[in-house]
Amino acid sequence: MSAFFTSIVRNFFVAFGVVIGASVFAGISAILTNKPPLEAMMDIAGSIKIWAMAIALGDTFSSFKVIEKGIFQGEFLSIFKQGIHVVMALLGANAAYGYIRLIQRFGALWRE
Repeated sequence: MSAFFTSIVRNFFVAFGVVIGASVFAGISAILTNKPPLEAMMDIAGSIKIWAMAIALGDTFSSFKVIEKGIFQGEFLSIFKQGIHVVMALLGANAAYGYIRLIQRFGALWRE
């Protein structure tokens, strides 16, 4: 597989894992402090999505270098590739948020 495909898949799953991991540990902390765990999980999942993207993209200054190179040196393919990296990180974070929302909906069904 190409290095580009490997890196965009890694970006997706890193962003996904950051949101899921933070949500699970927020739920555990809510249980330990006698708070509703699903509410804590949803709160943290919604607020950490942007940070999950930043973590998945890694060094943000290298992203700016790629964009600068694309604009000033005419390498538009690098800008396009960087855009795909950003979109994949965004999709990973949003997929994890959707997964946490799904858990919340199942939790509401189980309470009935």
